[in-house]
Amino acid sequence: MKKSAQSIVPMRNILGLALLSFAVTACGIPDSKRPDSGRIDIDPSPSAKQCYGELRKAGVRFSPLPNKNFAGGCSQIDAITMIDVGRYTDISNLGPIRCQLANKFAAWTEFAVRRAARQYLGSELVRIETMGSYSCRRVAGSNRLSEHGRANAIDISGFVLADGRRITLTKDWNGNRRERQFLRAIHKSACRRFGTVLSPDFNAAHRDHFHFDMGGNGYCR
Repeated sequence: MKKSAQSIVPMRNILGLALLSFAVTACGIPDSKRPDSGRIDIDPSPSAKQCYGELRKAGVRFSPLPNKNFAGGCSQIDAITMIDVGRYTDISNLGPIRCQLANKFAAWTEFAVRRAARQYLGSELVRIETMGSYSCRRVAGSNRLSEHGRANAIDISGFVLADGRRITLTKDWNGNRRERQFLRAIHKSACRRFGTVLSPDFNAAHRDHFHFDMGGNGYCR
């Protein structure tokens, strides 16, 4: 017995909607393909406004971003785009980042990384290389949303000095003495500033970068 066209079309629609629902809720979808579930048109929070002032005072160039929620529970709230970290220090490959994290990162750069570069390596810092900040994804091996999914984490892979040297976590975490001292010193300082700090000593997935976020309670490894 043949089914009528009227009974077939709704079934196709149901299947299509089910597939679409599955696609937009999976955090593995690249952000460029993820539907925006709605911009939140509100003024920056008082803490964000204070943070903007602190960044300007520190000489950091940045642009505030509109608050947004995305599918999968991801969001960019009180986020900014950092243009540099102050004092003509470039930063590469960095996406949206929450202002409070950016403020901690700028202070760490100024009072830890710059000083350690002079002390251990005898040169000025000119660029920090990152592996990004915002990324809508889960913590590996779990269903818990990563702090990257809230623009509340940053991964740092290397540092470029005025004399042309490039210090990387991959090459120098267990490299020559001076480079090791530099990286251990800035890691120790980061542990006093961020909620979670992970280094190549944590696991193989972090062999090439530092992970900093503001979601933890002082976990340092």
